[in-house]
Amino acid sequence: MQLRAATPDDAAAIAAIYAPYVATNMVSFEEKAPSARVMRGRMEDSDGLLPWIVCEDQASGVVLGYGYAKPFRPGEAYRFGVEIAVYTAGGYEGQGIRKTMLTALIATLIEQNFTQAIVTLVTPNDKLIQLYEAVGFRRAGQYREVCYKNGQWNDIGMWQRELSEPGKPPAELKRFADTGIVRG
Repeated sequence: MQLRAATPDDAAAIAAIYAPYVATNMVSFEEKAPSARVMRGRMEDSDGLLPWIVCEDQASGVVLGYGYAKPFRPGEAYRFGVEIAVYTAGGYEGQGIRKTMLTALIATLIEQNFTQAIVTLVTPNDKLIQLYEAVGFRRAGQYREVCYKNGQWNDIGMWQRELSEPGKPPAELKRFADTGIVRG
């Protein structure tokens, strides 16, 4: 397998990987799976600043998973923080793909001068919590019963990872289009 920067041509594969997360479980907060066109738009909205990466099988070119960062909150003051997510195609769960993408995504964000990475998860979710905590995320808080999906209320937990020294003034951000993927 190999990691590479996602391109708009990957939008259909990314949408196909994401759709089961929306439809069948509580990993996604969306109720309707986005189309390839919508996913392409999300990728283009990153405007070359925020990373979108894919993991593909080298021999076949099949996309096995993807990861990305999006703004943590709107507004210039929040520009150094991102929310991240990584997803693996169903048949490839448990093969280390998600952790490989997550490690590279974190290293890339550090190179880009982002200072904080945030993950939001429906709780409980022991498997994903263990994954994120294994790469340095710490629990940062919880919202109780704010997500109503599949006929039930769910709690949302937040995990945070510092990407730079606290208190140090941040350097300006570098574009993902300029740094590319950094291996963790």
